[in-house]
Amino acid sequence: MTTNTLIALVDASAYAESVCHHAAWIAGRNDWKVKLYHVMGRRDAVEKQDLSGAIRLGARSALLEQLSELDATRAKLAHEHGRAILEDAKAIITKGADITVETRLRQGDLVETVTDKEETGDMIVIGKRGEAAGLAMEHLGSNLERIVRASHRPVFIANRAFKPITSVLVAFDGGASSLKAIDYIARSPMFAGLSVTLVFAGKETPAIQKSLSDATATLKAGGFDAKTVIESGEPEKVLAQITSNGEHELLVMGAYGHSRVRSFIIGSTTTEMLRSCKVPVLIMR
Repeated sequence: MTTNTLIALVDASAYAESVCHHAAWIAGRNDWKVKLYHVMGRRDAVEKQDLSGAIRLGARSALLEQLSELDATRAKLAHEHGRAILEDAKAIITKGADITVETRLRQGDLVETVTDKEETGDMIVIGKRGEAAGLAMEHLGSNLERIVRASHRPVFIANRAFKPITSVLVAFDGGASSLKAIDYIARSPMFAGLSVTLVFAGKETPAIQKSLSDATATLKAGGFDAKTVIESGEPEKVLAQITSNGEHELLVMGAYGHSRVRSFIIGSTTTEMLRSCKVPVLIMR
């Protein structure tokens, strides 16, 4: 069941603006509306605390009252900050585009929020790194892999800077999820008119040749004249190398496969690939 809705997750990180621009691009091509979520951690919205127990330690009642008021002020400021983030994000998405945007401010665990709300959307957009991760290459958003593992929707991982997408690289291993990715591309208006290249990393076999031929036939039926590339080597290294040449603005790959790409979702490969990949990544389930 489709919802014609894109779920976009924004925070105060340097990646939030890129998330908004990519969300506008995706929603515009699909004619979807956007649901913007900013999820505050539980510590970002502290309730008024009961500090009466501190009286035993000699604290004055006036000080206790001031501390409680300070906590309440912090909670109010956190909510105002969250709403400001959402309003700024909405302004970026709607600028020059007729896109319906709804905003949602939530408190709690980000991954729990996503898994609870993902059925209301057809795709999820998140930045590669969150506001707590910094900009160093070795740091990835702490929630990113958890969301990719938990979500049953396609997850679009935005890099730091938005660049108009004209050419798509598809990581292909012949597995079920990569075949689903091919079918999705062939049918989705999001990819209409874009250049598509399939890349297989590993040893060329008759089975892989047939899978690639079938995949290009599916794409051709959808109006794509897809190219194919076969490169020997580890998938994450091959993909990082190809995406670094600037010829492709988006990498699409399935979450599971029957080759080493299968480990993409498990840990080390996903971390290494996302660290080194210079373009956004769309992970299909």
